[in-house]
This record gives sequence, C-alpha cells and structure tokens, in this order.
Amino acid sequence: MSVNTIPHHELLNLRSLTKVNLKHKEKVLIIKLGYSETLVNEVSRVTSLGDVLRSTVLLNHFKDADVTWLVDEKAISLLKGNPRIARILPYDLTTVLQLKAERFDTIINLEKVAGICALADSLIAWRRYGFRFNPECDEATAYDGSPQVIDICMNQKEKISHGRYWEDILFEMVGGEWAGEKPIIGYKPTSELKFDIGFNHHVGDKWPIKAWPPDYWHELAKLIGDKYTISWQQGLKSLEDYIEWINSCRLLVTNDSLGLHIAHALNKKIVSFFGPTLASEVYVSDGIKLLPEGRYDCLPCLSTVCNKQTPCMYSIKPGTVFSAIEDTLAKESFRREALQGNA
Repeated sequence: MSVNTIPHHELLNLRSLTKVNLKHKEKVLIIKLGYSETLVNEVSRVTSLGDVLRSTVLLNHFKDADVTWLVDEKAISLLKGNPRIARILPYDLTTVLQLKAERFDTIINLEKVAGICALADSLIAWRRYGFRFNPECDEATAYDGSPQVIDICMNQKEKISHGRYWEDILFEMVGGEWAGEKPIIGYKPTSELKFDIGFNHHVGDKWPIKAWPPDYWHELAKLIGDKYTISWQQGLKSLEDYIEWINSCRLLVTNDSLGLHIAHALNKKIVSFFGPTLASEVYVSDGIKLLPEGRYDCLPCLSTVCNKQTPCMYSIKPGTVFSAIEDTLAKESFRREALQGNA
C-alpha cells in the first residue's frame, strides 16, 4: 500500500493553520464592584459608579482579550454594551460559585474589601494583579509589582505628592504603559446636541463636601444670561437618562463626580471643581480644572467631612467659572474655524 507524501509547501501551510487554531484569546477577569475606590484608603457598600467607569480604561490594554467583569448590579448599565467586555457578571453567590469552577489566564482585582480579595485569591489563574488578601494581618495588600499602589492608598502624603494620573498608575499595576487612553462607556447615547452648557450640580451621599454652593450655581446662570443655552442636571433616577443628558450638552460644568467621568468618556468639554479631592490624579483631556482660591493648609483633605467654618468650595467664585467656560468654548470655536480654513 502506497502512501502519498504531502508537498513541503502544503506541510508548512498546515503547520501555520494548526498554530492559528491552537491560539486562544487571553481569558481575563476584572473584579471591580465599586465598593472601594482603587487609590483611596476606604471601603464602603455604597457603589462608586465613577470609579467603576474610570477602571474601564484598562480595557484598552486588554483589547484583544476575552474579558469577564465582576461588578455590583448598580453599575451594570455603565458596562452593558461595552464591545471590549465579553461577559458582565453581577456579584452574588451564584456568580461566585460559577467563577470558582472556571479558569483564567489573568485576574485583576481592583477591590480592597478583604472578603473580595480572598475570593480573588481562591480563583484559578496564571497571573494576578491588583489587591490580594494577606492572612497574616487579615487585610488587603498589593500583589508583587504594585507596591506604590498600597503606599498611595495608605499614606496620605504619598497620595498627594505622587503627581501621576490615576490611569497611569492603573496601567502600571497590570504591567502596561498608559498613553492617554480614555475610559470606555458601555451605554451608547443617541441624544442630539441641544445645550451649550450642562450644570451637573448634584453630588453623591458618599462625599457631600465636593458640592459647589447652590447659590453659586444660580449666580453663574445669571452671568451666562442669554449668551449660551443652559440645562440643569437631568436623569437623576436613571443612569441611562443621565448619560443621554450629558451627551446633549457641549460642555459640562461639574463637581468631581460620576458626571465628570461620563463627560470625559463621551469626549465632552469640561469645567470641573476640585477642593477636598485630588485634582492632579484626574485626567481631563478637553477642559479646565478649577481649584479653591486663597490659602488653605488642608487641601486636598481627602475627607468626607469639613470642620472649617467656610468650606474650600466657597472660594471658587462664579466669575472664575464663567471665565473658564468662555475660555473653553473659545478654544472650540478657534479649532472649528481653523479646520474650516484648511478645508
């Protein structure tokens, strides 16, 4: 019985095809529920939607991977529809049991809750980044390669002085290098541009001292007058409606809040206020970050309460905000005219 030999060039092609077929996407699990802000030394069961959204910047690093995201159900709307996420799993007992039966190439745990760290440690994976459970002290600590993350979280002086963007540190945690990538929001708004300026004036219960004084918002509205159209914050009862409203505005005036991060992800212009929180950590690609005027020896305090007679946010005056709005929109007009001139 004769056996036909395979020509050499066909054998090479067969080997090449076999290698392609044997390749599989890296299977990645990202654990970010929103219970603890990644670079802040606090843990809460109040879901930080802004921190969940900011964390999606990592999807740019894992763009070719098969990503599963474990998240609190309140934040699912931020992730749903994201083309870089294969599965979104709500954090509950059934999901935990399922994950224990799976295998991953990489697990990234961005939560500092001790029990969630212990869960992440118990799952099967080749590589691990982020936070782990330390049984010697029963607390969360960083995996090898991310020591500065713990220093930033636990040492307020280190956090204030490190001078790096949040995204830069997050990429470093997973062995990457941040190059200006933005968060990727899952929900895709369809609203048309209706307003020049959106007033994003509400703040969450978690950090009330971030708020700019109510009287200042009304004074700013008077300064703007009829020069620009204004819309006051909408969508307070629906995350999707909130995203649609932000998408309908050219520029968002905002506290350091979820709205700021949504506007950034939607490529909106931003004028933002910072006082108790760290402005240098927040990347705003198109806009202005305003800080309290005058001398405050407590800034940024990184606290949720203020013991000063006059909180620092009162020193950011409406006139300063109006000038920042004018400057930001003027830059947009200049760019538009330049593009038309080159056409």
